[in-house]
Amino acid sequence: MVEPEQSVSIDPGRSMDILDAACPSRDVFVDLADKWALMMLASLRVTDTQRYSELQRSLGGISRKMLSQTLRTLERDGLVLRSVDPEASPPLVLYRLTDLGREIAEETRALCSWTEKRAARVYAARARYDQRRGRDQA
Repeated sequence: MVEPEQSVSIDPGRSMDILDAACPSRDVFVDLADKWALMMLASLRVTDTQRYSELQRSLGGISRKMLSQTLRTLERDGLVLRSVDPEASPPLVLYRLTDLGREIAEETRALCSWTEKRAARVYAARARYDQRRGRDQA
């Protein structure tokens, strides 16, 4: 990941390849491939705007630290917008997808759907693998 104080300028004509270790697109891919980032994008795709606590509830199991870290990363990447209503008491902080965020959230819809439909088959494959490994190590 590029550190916040670093600035990367990318030639718009440069060919991108996430499999190339030196390609800047890899940093973006790594941010997006994070499990919490994908689930957060999916949650915000369903409910466009959410408060911090709503996001935490929708992503059962995420710690406050990881939620904050993931939100900062997605905000830095231009995918999530954080807005504050200072006149509300306490201040109302809302998170929503940007246009770029909505675009990638829509792209992840197929992955989410596939995962939900095929989870049982993946678990069955894991069980077969674990059983074979147990026999091989015995």
